[in-house]
Amino acid sequence: MANRARTRYTADDFPDPASTDHITHNPSLPDLRAFSEHLETTTEYGSPSYVSDYRSRSSEQTRNAVDHEFDDDYVAFESALDFVEDASNDVVAVDRVVGRHPDTSFVCRLFVPKEYGRIALSWAKLLEPAPENADPDFVTVQVPDRDETTIRVLPEEGVTAVLGSDYTGEAKKSFLRLYMYRAKQQGGLGLHAGSKRVHLDDDAGERDVGQLFLGLSGTGKSTLTSHGLWLDDPEGAEMLQDDVCALLPNGTVTGSEGKGLYIKTIGLEADEQPELYDAATSETAVLENVAVDDDGTVHFDEPRYGSNSRAIVLRDELESAADDIDLPSVDQVFFITRNPLMPPVAKLDEAQAAAAFMLGESVETSAGDPSRAGESIRVVGTNPFIMGSAGEEGNRFRDLISDLGVDCFVLNTGVVGTDTPADVGVEETVALLEAVARGTVSWTRNDDLGLTVPSQVPGMDISKFSVAERTADFADAHQSLTEERRDYLESFPDLDDDIVDATY
Repeated sequence: MANRARTRYTADDFPDPASTDHITHNPSLPDLRAFSEHLETTTEYGSPSYVSDYRSRSSEQTRNAVDHEFDDDYVAFESALDFVEDASNDVVAVDRVVGRHPDTSFVCRLFVPKEYGRIALSWAKLLEPAPENADPDFVTVQVPDRDETTIRVLPEEGVTAVLGSDYTGEAKKSFLRLYMYRAKQQGGLGLHAGSKRVHLDDDAGERDVGQLFLGLSGTGKSTLTSHGLWLDDPEGAEMLQDDVCALLPNGTVTGSEGKGLYIKTIGLEADEQPELYDAATSETAVLENVAVDDDGTVHFDEPRYGSNSRAIVLRDELESAADDIDLPSVDQVFFITRNPLMPPVAKLDEAQAAAAFMLGESVETSAGDPSRAGESIRVVGTNPFIMGSAGEEGNRFRDLISDLGVDCFVLNTGVVGTDTPADVGVEETVALLEAVARGTVSWTRNDDLGLTVPSQVPGMDISKFSVAERTADFADAHQSLTEERRDYLESFPDLDDDIVDATY
């Protein structure tokens, strides 16, 4: 190995694939598929299906130079560089662009071993091709065949080394993590969020309503973002992004992935999610860790390889997908939760919204830590990819929504109550989202919860979703939850006091 004392690696340090014989540069999608044909099962739909050794992100093995003191960590980058430079290795390099907006558009280059072309195939279907001969802003080297899993990130230099994992999600998030970091450096905020545009034409006039949905992977973010709200022409709803966006100081919400979506498939049903189901059963999809028989029969409901099964689907296969990925302005932000002590929806003031952002209450999913799937967790911004001070992110979120006049809500897509729980189904959630978009919800202050909640919602019996009536010893449970929340918020030294004091 070359110079282990070296502590700086940039995109320029890696070989130019176009002038290197052992690196195959920007092969076609069919070629990428062919490189991994020994790993493929062809589905009944003609699409490739793969099973990886690693089936979720290795968050415990991930360190970045902003939040961690690097020492021997730099060896990972030297190892990655050695792999790419070694002429005895068959390497693939693929260039793509994350984002379209001039302020948040970056050229990305992924290096992988040729036999793992499937990783590059899946990733390449998510992003748009880079301009010919473009120099990369970000570089990721992913080498699965290593004894230890080590993931290291140099945010300022835009370089990531992924060693010892063959999970496609590591490649995807390596670039989106840096995309969000760059947005923050520009005074904005990267968000683990889906974005949609709702077009309305009613008594209030013709208008567009921009919505954002913040939630952990597997909590319904993609489903809600892509849902058409059962609106009839000339009204409708379009999905712009389903995973990562950037909120800029001028109110624009820029998208990151211009070609595809990386969706969870456990529970994917034709009746409940027809668009996503049709896209996942297209020959253009790529399946990962989905139960597929030797004859190609697909079983989306079977967790044969764990519950974090995935499909890469193309935006072109989704009627709900807009042609553009950037939202000119955002009007409403929804925090998705599964906390049974929360109502189906609550309207938040600016400080409460920042508190909700910091609390990031959800349930652990198999995309994060499979061993804790189903447990209640808190993740700031429902974004496990934040680099830098989490408290400062909360302060900035408050400042941005205050300057832009954005309305914020917490949305419970689980059950309400702990003793006689009421399920918040798709019909109820859609009724809420449509009414909030139209501005037809009647709101009232609920002193039990310390929140503003609906008193009337068109097309929905909101009265059956009383948290207090469905929870035994509600006062004690709510007080305990409030104290837990405040203790959690107080653990962030950079978080402003008004946000801590807004604990609900």
